[in-house]
Parts: sequence; structure tokens; C-alpha cells
Amino acid sequence: MTASAWSGEPYREGRIRPGALLRAASDAIPPPGLVLLAIMSVQLGAGLAKNLFAQLPPSSVVFLRIAAGALILGLMARPRLRGLSRRDLGVGIAFGATLGLMNLTFYEALARLPIGIAVAIEFLGPLGVAVAASRRRLDLLWVALAGTGVLLLAPGGEGRVSWAGIGFALLAAVFWAAYILLSAATGSRFPGTTGLAFAMMVSVVLAAPIGVATGGAALLSPEILLLGMGVGLLSSVIPYSIELEALRRMPKNVFGILMSLEPAAAALVGLVILGEVLDIREWAAIACVVAASLGSTRTARA
Repeated sequence: MTASAWSGEPYREGRIRPGALLRAASDAIPPPGLVLLAIMSVQLGAGLAKNLFAQLPPSSVVFLRIAAGALILGLMARPRLRGLSRRDLGVGIAFGATLGLMNLTFYEALARLPIGIAVAIEFLGPLGVAVAASRRRLDLLWVALAGTGVLLLAPGGEGRVSWAGIGFALLAAVFWAAYILLSAATGSRFPGTTGLAFAMMVSVVLAAPIGVATGGAALLSPEILLLGMGVGLLSSVIPYSIELEALRRMPKNVFGILMSLEPAAAALVGLVILGEVLDIREWAAIACVVAASLGSTRTARA
């Protein structure tokens, strides 16, 4: 699915065109609903990935996710390198490396933290990018609020939250910030979705050695491969396509406000799907991060 509007009938010469039907279905859903669907798809993919950690290490699950996404997006976008300069390719390769590192560090955090906590800390990445682009004093409030959230997540006596998990989540936040900046640079150099498809192919090449080495023969299991394909669809292909459609039909600031709900959605998925029950302090920490993201996005043009 692309971000272009559906401008034709879903039937031609008596045949149903699946792509047109998908666009027709998405047009029937209000833009906020599309954003919420994308958020839930990403978090369900993370939940499915975490269930795979009992059979595969995080590095192998990352490899399966990226490989599935690269295969599907590659077939959809069919990126061509003709006409691109070495600088263009360099930006695309850097984007791909950042994409792989962002996923790897997040999955390592996910293996050590409840999903809601891991996503809340990782969300400091886009929040940091938003705040860094502004020079308003009000943004210091959002920084302080987000910092309070992280402090509330400091490991306590239960041992459920580890410093290693927090460290990996913070690294994921840094790579997410770099991903946002490189995504814009790649989008200006590659046509359409080819930049993302190329970046995911680069990520596969970089992730394959460690992913295959740590996964071993388990990667050949049909069940594992099918679950890995599901993770790739839920975490990359489906939400990216939905987000493109939503951005086509709604202001970017409204989109950003809705995306700020992602840590809370992650916590709910963790509760319902993974049975991860958070205490009041952890919910308060997530609320601080969500409020900081909402405040920063809401007042971006103030």
C-alpha cells in the first residue's frame, strides 16, 4: 500500500484489484483509527517477538524480523540504484545500519524489561529530536518530566528492571533519534519507499552473521520462520503502510500527538498478551514519558 490516494475503481475487466481494495478499506477508516491500528500492530509484533525469545536469542529474532520486512518491502518497492551517487548510497547504508542497531538494542532491552517500560525509555529518542529542534524554555519542562519517568524506572528490590535493560533501551532511543534524522535524509535522496527497502536490505546483510550464528539450526524450523514472518509484518510492513496512509490524510502534529500514546499501548499489550503486570510507580513513569511527548508535540508551534 502506498501513500497515494485511491483514485480508481477496484474492478477492471471483471477482476478484483487487491491493492485498490486495500486502499478502499483504509479510506473507510478515520485517520486517527489508522494511527491506532499502526501502534497496536507494532506492539503486537513486539509481543510476538518477545514470545520467540524462549526459542531464539534476540539477535536471531531481529534477523528474522528485518529479513521478512526486507523481502516484502523489496518486492513492493523494487529499489533501483541507478542514478544514485556514492553519497546517496552512503546515506542509505548509514540508515540501514542505524535501523539494524535500533532493532537489536531494543530487542535486547525487551528481553530484560517489560515491554511497556522498554518502549517508554526508547521513546526518549524521538522526544529528544523534537526538543533539540526547539529553543523554547517550555521544552525544559518536557525534558524534566521525561527524566522523572526514567528515574522512576530505576531498578528496585524486585529485580524485574535491570540496569542492563535500561542501558539497551537508552541505546535504542539514541539509534531511534538517528533513525529519524537519517530517514529524512534518505527520503530526500531515494524515490518513494525505495530508501526504506534499500535500508532494510542493508540491515539484513549486517544482521545475518550474528543472527544466523546465534540462531543456528532453529532458524530452519518452519514454525519459527512463520512466526518471524509474522513479526516482520506486524512490526514493519503493516504499520509503515498504515502510517503513510494516515499521514496523507491528517496533519503531522496530530499524527505526532497520537503516536505519543505508543508507550501506554505497549504497556497494555504487555499486560494482556504477555501477562506483564506493572506497579503504580512503573505506570507513573510511563505516564510521565507520554505526557512529555504529548506536551512537546502539542506545543511544537506555540
